[in-house]
Amino acid sequence: MDKVFASAAQAVADIPNGASVMAGGFGLCGIPENLILALRDRGVGGLTVISNNCGVDDFGLGILLQTRQIKKMISSYVGENKEFERQYLSGELEVELCPQGTLAERIRAGGAGIPAFFTATGYGTLAAEGKDTRWFDGRPYVMERALLADFAIIKAQRADRLGNLTFNKTARNFNAMMATAARVTIAEVEELVEPGDIDPDEVHVPGIYVQRVVVGERYEKRIERRTTREA
Repeated sequence: MDKVFASAAQAVADIPNGASVMAGGFGLCGIPENLILALRDRGVGGLTVISNNCGVDDFGLGILLQTRQIKKMISSYVGENKEFERQYLSGELEVELCPQGTLAERIRAGGAGIPAFFTATGYGTLAAEGKDTRWFDGRPYVMERALLADFAIIKAQRADRLGNLTFNKTARNFNAMMATAARVTIAEVEELVEPGDIDPDEVHVPGIYVQRVVVGERYEKRIERRTTREA
């Protein structure tokens, strides 16, 4: 089954207002740049976005904050986005902060069909408020619920027409696990090949988890903080 869509706009055309969307990436590494722009241009709003962070003010998911398309963020880090901070402090944006490892495990659990799990991280802090806590082997743990989403927009280096994916080094980050935890996974890729061109041992995400593939273009691949020294 050929899963390739002609454009990012076509790939996100049925994402409705109020949808929950997982968005891959870590900072600005491995983000689905073209799919984010397509969501902006579509004008869909009221989104709940699950992502490690929300880009920067004028790039990545940050552009969806600028256009007020995000209602709620489930994230672990928000420090590089002043608009995120402003909207949260003013009450315009609902935010669920989650320890980074816990966020990753909540997504992985969702993809594995595990509804909840216990972790020691966050016990005794605001992160544990209102959650079930239990003791195991003399140590307190917090119950965390798995995360699932209506859609996942992810970025891979390479795909074949059946949706098998490979990632480039650390750009794999949250992308691979998000592919397993959404009803519809849309993979933006830099290179499209034919079935059989990817060695089975090199497949990071099997095509069974991917419903749509789109080839991106004109990547900026920005760096959040570029540190240099004087000559």
